[in-house]
Amino acid sequence: MEDQSAKKDNVTVQDVAREAGVSASTVSRYLTGVTGVSKIKQEAISRAIDLLNFTPNVLAQSLKTGSTKTIGIITQDLGSPFFGEELKGVEHAISGTGYALLIVSGHWQSREEKDHAELLIGRRVDGIIIFTTTSSDKQILALSRQVPVVITGRRLDALPRALGLAVDNEMAAFEATQYLLSQGHRRIAHICGRLGQPDAEERLQGYKRALQEAGIAVDQRLIASGDFTETGGVLAINQLLESRSPFTAIFAANDQSALGARLGLYRRGIRVPEEISLIGFDDLAVSNYMLPPLTTIRQPTFDLGRLAGQTLLGMLQGSTTPVVQPQFELVKRESVRRI
Repeated sequence: MEDQSAKKDNVTVQDVAREAGVSASTVSRYLTGVTGVSKIKQEAISRAIDLLNFTPNVLAQSLKTGSTKTIGIITQDLGSPFFGEELKGVEHAISGTGYALLIVSGHWQSREEKDHAELLIGRRVDGIIIFTTTSSDKQILALSRQVPVVITGRRLDALPRALGLAVDNEMAAFEATQYLLSQGHRRIAHICGRLGQPDAEERLQGYKRALQEAGIAVDQRLIASGDFTETGGVLAINQLLESRSPFTAIFAANDQSALGARLGLYRRGIRVPEEISLIGFDDLAVSNYMLPPLTTIRQPTFDLGRLAGQTLLGMLQGSTTPVVQPQFELVKRESVRRI
């Protein structure tokens, strides 16, 4: 068959339909994904698109269908390995659907997050995914009246317009602290995440509950402020050591904080785990290569992003099917020792 792309620069839906032997409306349905098209016709249309080098007019389609086939992503830190892994999961979920991502950062500032949400809506995105939102539930519900919203790091059930996905942070922190207790530790420090953030607050509460249930009073001198970054972990370990309140173990609110704490301990000549045991939260890929490899709470970061993407796609199609929340797992490595 002759290469028709050489004859005509502006290939239309009608041209694709003639080449595929289907109607123009079938090609339109295939391109928008609004209505199912049989597998045989899908393959014929796909071959015709490749043969004719057809590029859909996204603007024209959006005016016709009311959909721009674009999903907005608000992350707090474009350089974060945690959010990067979530983003990979979202990309996997939308692969082959015709959707594209538009990504902005909130920089942990509620005002900036709100401004960028408005920017995305102005760009007519079909829905928004927010990684670890700084907004309140009330603000998220208000946003969801304009477009469907999925958030991670906090649980929220307001289907079909809004949903929050997260592991049980309080229980995960409880189990992490309880594991340290089971290894004989009684003086356990905690490096917090960004206080005010639901996930950080829940992990702090899980740490406190484990101590209280073990009959150990919470010592505020052993709770150091962090911000979920490596730098925050270094500063927090300095704060803990300068308090001169002894401790034998640290539960850090995330792996990045734990990595910073490990560096701070190394610089002071303190060995892990011989002198201080250390446990993190997230199970980032780098945690398995820390010296020593980091004991941590694994939350399925990639799967969390994939679930967020799948959930939003379902919401855009009107689905109200309940979503199974992600689960955590304690991963035991060499950074904790029994005393």
